[in-house]
Amino acid sequence: MMFRIERDVLAEAVAWTARSLPARPSVPVLAGMRLEVTEDQRLKLSGFDYEVSAEVTLELHTGEPGVVLVSGKLLAEITRALPAQPVDFVVEGAKAVVTCGSARFTLLTMPVEDYPSLPAMPPAAGRVGSDTFASAVGQVAVAAGRDDTLPMLTGVRMEIEGDLVTLAATDRYRLAVRELRWQPDQVDISAIAMIPGKTLADTAKALGGTGAEVEIALSSAGGTGEGMIGFSSAGRRTTTRLLDPEFPKYRSLLPTEFSAKADLSTAAFVEAVKRVALVAERNTPVRLAFKSDEVVLEAGSGDEAQAVEALPVDYEGDEMNIAFNHQFLLEGLGAIDSDVARLQMTTSTKPAILTGGKPVDDPGAPDYRYLIMPIRLSG
Repeated sequence: MMFRIERDVLAEAVAWTARSLPARPSVPVLAGMRLEVTEDQRLKLSGFDYEVSAEVTLELHTGEPGVVLVSGKLLAEITRALPAQPVDFVVEGAKAVVTCGSARFTLLTMPVEDYPSLPAMPPAAGRVGSDTFASAVGQVAVAAGRDDTLPMLTGVRMEIEGDLVTLAATDRYRLAVRELRWQPDQVDISAIAMIPGKTLADTAKALGGTGAEVEIALSSAGGTGEGMIGFSSAGRRTTTRLLDPEFPKYRSLLPTEFSAKADLSTAAFVEAVKRVALVAERNTPVRLAFKSDEVVLEAGSGDEAQAVEALPVDYEGDEMNIAFNHQFLLEGLGAIDSDVARLQMTTSTKPAILTGGKPVDDPGAPDYRYLIMPIRLSG
């Protein structure tokens, strides 16, 4: 087996495939990356750990068919460090030789016959723009839990009804919901999938920016690839196992009536929270005191360092003091994708909703909502 390819093309494809390889594989062969040159002069790079699979297909001008398995992480480090010249990859017996300019690396091969076969893609369900998909997933995945002892909170719930996709995630302290339109293959499609949050976030980020569409492949009950979802775009495809679909009834948690509304410059709000939070211990809140045209941010208490900063605000409602975990607040502000942040509140102890500020002539619900639980203030 051999092939020649441009360094940048190979390095990008290897890096994309290697991101899904396990850091601590259960068996050594799972740390490998499978490289195959097909009869029709294509190079396929793939990785699989029984949970997540990734495969990239590249066009070749020069290649001899064959299959080899090498250390994925090592190949990624090597290709990233190569000079900007064509790369020659040749298998010689039990070794693979990578040559680029005057640089030459020899890698040991692994037993390709011990490597698991990649799962087949489930049937295609529809498609969505890669940038829209990446943005929507990024907004929601920020609220997914990181505690593996509560697996249903580590996922992102995808609900599909016709041409509407709703993504939702929660870690019990905040909830993010995003709605977006897509192009389904069946106009009456209805499906629910619980996707591991980190895997979905990594996949959406990696497929975003290509300018192409992302095809979403989802198995129907009893069909091929049941319990699995797949994503493909621009010669790249990935699959992941789904989590148990159990999830909190989140729609009932979203308040629909509010007693106060505050509109602030997102950038100024973010910078002020970051500054005030410098004196906040990890679990101590940032306190916000709202009145007609000003919000005062405070952190710290009398026995420790303190910070206070005031910001102008467009505020409707009675004066209110409310407090939030500063990290959760910053992550929500980073996700709203708007120059104006709108914080809607009921009382200082009930959930608040953070959205992008909406034009006055748009009465509809925003397509992104970030619910955040306040921290009860003592006294």
